[in-house]
Amino acid sequence: MTIAVYPGSFDPITNGHLDIAIRAAQLFDKLIIGIYDTPDKRILFSTEERVDLVKRTVVRIANIEVTSFSNLTVDFARDMGAKALVRGLRMVTDFEREFEMTQMNRKLYPDLEIVCLMTGLQYQFLSSSLLKEVAGLGGDIKNMVPEHVAVALKKKLSSRQ
Repeated sequence: MTIAVYPGSFDPITNGHLDIAIRAAQLFDKLIIGIYDTPDKRILFSTEERVDLVKRTVVRIANIEVTSFSNLTVDFARDMGAKALVRGLRMVTDFEREFEMTQMNRKLYPDLEIVCLMTGLQYQFLSSSLLKEVAGLGGDIKNMVPEHVAVALKKKLSSRQ
C-alpha cells in the first residue's frame, strides 16, 4: 500500500486544498491529511476545529484519513509509513519555497518522495489567509470553501468582533 501525507495548517481548508487532496487520493492507496498543530503563524481555528472541518470536507473519500501532528513533517510522514509527501503549488513563488523545503526534507528523510501538484486555475489566487481577510470584510467566499467551512468561518469571525 502506497501512503502519502498532505500536510498543512488548513486554517481553514479551501476548495484549492480540496482540489489537491482529491487528486492526490487518486494517485495513492491512502492519503493522510496532516493538520499541523503548531504552525509558525497566527491561526484562527483551533487544531480540533481544523481537524473537524477537514474531516467533514473529505468524509466521502474513502482513502483519506485526517489527523493532527506537532513534530517535523518528515518525522510525521515516517511515523505514518508514507512514501510520498504531497504539496500544492499555486504560482512560481510557491515553487521557490517548496524547492527549498524539499531539499531540507531530503536531507532529513531521503526515502520520502515529494510530489507537487499544480492547483486548478480557478484556485490559483486562493490562500487561507487571503480568504480570512475577504471573509472578515464581508466578502462572498461561498465558491472558495465548502459550505460548512463558510458557516464556521463566518461564525468564528463574528464572535471575535
